[in-house]
Parts: sequence; structure tokens; C-alpha cells
Amino acid sequence: MSHTDNQLILKAENLKQHYHVKQGFFKPDAVVKAVDGISFNLEKGKTLAVVGESGCGKSTLGRMLTMIETPTEGRLAHLGEDLLTLSKDAQAKLRQKIQIIFQNPYGSLNPRKKIGAILEEPLVINTKLSKAERKEKALAIMAKVGLKTEHYERYPHMFSGGQRQRIAIARGLMLDPNVIVADEPVSALDVSVQAQVLNLMMDLQQEFGLSYVFISHDLSVVEHIADDVMVMYLGKVVEQGSREQLFNNPQHPYTLALLSSTPQLSPEKRRVRIKLEGELPSPLNPPSGCAFHGRCRYANDRCRSETPVLRLNHANEQEKDHLIACHAVEENRIEPLKEQVA
Repeated sequence: MSHTDNQLILKAENLKQHYHVKQGFFKPDAVVKAVDGISFNLEKGKTLAVVGESGCGKSTLGRMLTMIETPTEGRLAHLGEDLLTLSKDAQAKLRQKIQIIFQNPYGSLNPRKKIGAILEEPLVINTKLSKAERKEKALAIMAKVGLKTEHYERYPHMFSGGQRQRIAIARGLMLDPNVIVADEPVSALDVSVQAQVLNLMMDLQQEFGLSYVFISHDLSVVEHIADDVMVMYLGKVVEQGSREQLFNNPQHPYTLALLSSTPQLSPEKRRVRIKLEGELPSPLNPPSGCAFHGRCRYANDRCRSETPVLRLNHANEQEKDHLIACHAVEENRIEPLKEQVA
């Protein structure tokens, strides 16, 4: 392996996104902590999956990484340059290197424009390429994502969902990014098409050395594509580690519950179904202590009053970089479940 293989592309430190919400005339403004202190490293050619239920803050994180939204606090460095302290011009240049693919490929494609124009738009705005060069590049990228030359003159409504998502991926590649934030990129597609799009993304990753931040609520998808996984709950990370650590030795009760609801074909991988009671709490009025305590079968008084810190799993010294924020794990109170899961 050459040293470039471990090149750090994106480094986030304590990223926060807090919104002030007016609550009416006589109430003080509330603060919604959509993302509350998230840190990670993303290496060249690797995929970091961000997992959690709707409302946990993962899409907000995606918008912060692409600078659609500016974080309230924290550092975000791309190849060592802090995006948040750069001038507007320098920031705009760097933003070209971090592109986003959205969940709904129909909603994100302009229905009045032909595919060729949609793909060339980023080049018109950001480059000095001639019309002929733009077309050449668009056709080259279309070929890479499995679209035909004749598709260049067609409109988005003439394509299936899977093809539209290929168009969205092609558009994301037009400015030669090295990071792609994929926000639920296959959740709107049929399962048979999901696999094709995921395979395409993995092929492109290898060919172009792309780094992915893959946002999803579906762990069965994540298991195929991720190198590292970050599980979010109400704006915070509750468990973070390599794919092997999270799928073979999940620790946090929330991760266990998410995994138990993932369909498994092989009997030895099937887990006892853990039903999560209650709803995801409101970020407007988060619970005290651990945000998960109201839905957790292991919660005790400490969980209800003291917020757990994301830290290494001391129960297993071999597991470097496997971080968990859970008092019950720390106090070794989750033993019986492991046998049940096996």
C-alpha cells in the first residue's frame, strides 16, 4: 500500500448545528441541537456510513459537510484546509471537491432540462471549458455510470428511478470531486435496483479513488458498502467503529436494536428481534442524561441523569477505535443479550 492510500481527505472535529426556534410570544427561544458534537476521519477511497432513524441529524450532517449549511461550531478540514475559516472564494473552490447525491433523484433533477444540460450545468458555472469540451466530458461520465449516448438529449421523466439516480451520480462526478456525500441514495429505489446502484458506486469509488459519506437508515445496505460506521441518535454519535466491529460485535443497545430489525437471509446471522418502545424524542425537548434512556431496557438512574461520553470500549482491549457512548456498556450490564443474539 502506498502512503496515499491512507491519505486523510476529510476530518471533522466536534461539528455542531444548533438552530434557534421561536416558541411564541411569552416563551424563550428554544435551541434545537440537530447535530451536537460529531467527529470523524475519512480516508481516501474509504466509505464512512452514517446510520440512524429519521430525525437523528444525519441529513443535517450531510448538508454541513457539503457546506450547504455552515456549522454553528467545530472544524471541518478537507485535505488539511479548514473549510470554515477560508475566504468565500477559496471555500467555493473547495466545495467543488465535495459533492452531494440526494435521496430522490426525481426531485433533484430539473424536469425542464435535458440530461446533457443538467450534467453540464456545474461545468458552465465553475469552469472555463468550451461547449464541445463540456459535452465530451458529460458523455464520458455518462458512459462511466452506464448511460447511453442517446440519453444526452432526453428529459428526466423518460428515465426509470434507477437511471435517474445514475444521472444524479454522474452530475455529482462532473467536477472531479474526491468526496461524495450520498444521502439515502438508494432508499427510494426497488431492492433489485438498489444493488445495481450500490455496485456502480463501489466501482466508481475504486476507479476514481472516491471517499464516500454514506447516509442511510438501512443497515443491510451499509453492511455491503461501508468501511466504517457511525450510529447517530438525536444529534449525537452513540457508537462508532469499523464495519466488522459494528456488525460482529455491536455494543450500544440502540445499535443492537437497529441490527435486530435488519432482515437476514442466513439463519446464523439472524438476531432476536428487539422492539424499540416509544418514539424518537423531540430535539426541541431532549431528555436529560442519555437521550436513549426512555427507550432502553438497560436504563438506570445514572442513564437518566448523566450524559454518557463517547469512549473506547474497555471491555475488549483488542478493539481499537471502537467508540461507544453508553453507561450500561461501561458498567458491563449488557451481558445476557450477547448469548441471546448468538
